[in-house]
Amino acid sequence: MAVSDLDQALTRLERQRPQALQDLQDLVRIPSVSFAGFPPAEVRRSAEAVAALLRRRGLANVRLIEVGDAHPYVFGEHRHAKGAPTLLLYAHHDVQPAGDSARWTTPPFDPVVRDGRLWGRGSADDKAGIVVHTAAIDGWLAGTGKLPINIKVIVEGEEEIGSAHLGALLREHRSLLAADAIVLTDTGNFDTGLPSITTALRGLVAVDVEVRSMARPLHSGMWGGPVPDPTLALARILAGLVDAEGNLAIPGLPDRVRPLAAFERASIERLPGTLDDFRAQAGLLPGTRVLGGRHPWETNWRQPSFAINAFEASSRKDARNVINESAWARVGVRIVPDMDPVQTRDALIAALTKSPPWGVEVHVHPESIAGWWHTDTSHPAFQACLRALTAGYGREPVLIGSGGSIPFVEPFARELGGVPALLIGVEDPYSNPHSENESMSIADFEKAAASAVHLYAELASALK
Repeated sequence: MAVSDLDQALTRLERQRPQALQDLQDLVRIPSVSFAGFPPAEVRRSAEAVAALLRRRGLANVRLIEVGDAHPYVFGEHRHAKGAPTLLLYAHHDVQPAGDSARWTTPPFDPVVRDGRLWGRGSADDKAGIVVHTAAIDGWLAGTGKLPINIKVIVEGEEEIGSAHLGALLREHRSLLAADAIVLTDTGNFDTGLPSITTALRGLVAVDVEVRSMARPLHSGMWGGPVPDPTLALARILAGLVDAEGNLAIPGLPDRVRPLAAFERASIERLPGTLDDFRAQAGLLPGTRVLGGRHPWETNWRQPSFAINAFEASSRKDARNVINESAWARVGVRIVPDMDPVQTRDALIAALTKSPPWGVEVHVHPESIAGWWHTDTSHPAFQACLRALTAGYGREPVLIGSGGSIPFVEPFARELGGVPALLIGVEDPYSNPHSENESMSIADFEKAAASAVHLYAELASALK
């Protein structure tokens, strides 16, 4: 019996598993933190390493793309499948800061294999996404000498800081990036070993808020009582933005939330896992309640939420018996269909500044804004993706939402003409992206690459 091209590609992929893991470890070693205050040269070094990897795995026209003062994008392509559709693959090579080094069990940029996982900053978010693409491409090109579909790859360098230049990139290079479908490998699975397609993302509106009541810190014994404490005032303001269940209570905003369709509610109810599983994955301490009054995944995926990301009046190091003159917080509202980002920002600012306790000054500075995203899964590309994930993982996939925001998804979908966007990835509930001790399941990494090999063949047929 003749060996099919697909079988040859999968055989090559299997043989190259150690090399793919090494490729990922090499990328993780580069501290490509895109935040201000970190060396931009390291992000550029990361982009150059990604470009070199794309070339080694057979892509052509590989180059760095510069847009304004953005960290570099990386582009490559293989377009020799005559008459076949074109697939755009996305990932990002920048990472979050390491955080508290004392909380890491191993150095964040020294990747370590332990307990079936690869540990290190960027191992899951999102350097694994890059190598899933390159491993699958290598499987086809080195295994069969061809790809069943035309491939373009774009790897971003500023996703972790909001993708501020992505719109300009898409407008300036629209023809370069034009495709019949997009695969965005920067999401996660519902559980380890359970393949998932993300079909909804929450948006994010973030602001800085500062409260002031006096010109300088005052002795808390000499002045405490009659002098309003701005830290307490800010705490009262923020606490008033949610109800007793932790639900967003800013007037008018909850009324704009799109109700779940019957099939969406049924899909959530069918998901595996119990409330105890949710508690364990979140790391909730005994006695801490799960809030919202709904199924936790409905609350997380399809309800708005309010979070205090940072709060500062003084510090542990500088703590002393004073009333601080000011208090500051970074706060954010996660938004869902059909909440308008601008209306949400304006309502948030109004709620923060309305009737300040004790007449304190309140100053609000808008920080960032990103819209929600929701997709229709009736397109044949989604059925192709479900088949590919089933083949790669050996298990039927699920459709899920995400409580997080991925700013690049909505611009991609809009600027490239509304082509289907498939959101898949290798994170799981234990990956700790953005936190200390980030890690990735090596088994899921390998299954994701196998799924990608199948996906290219499935989409070549489904998109004709």
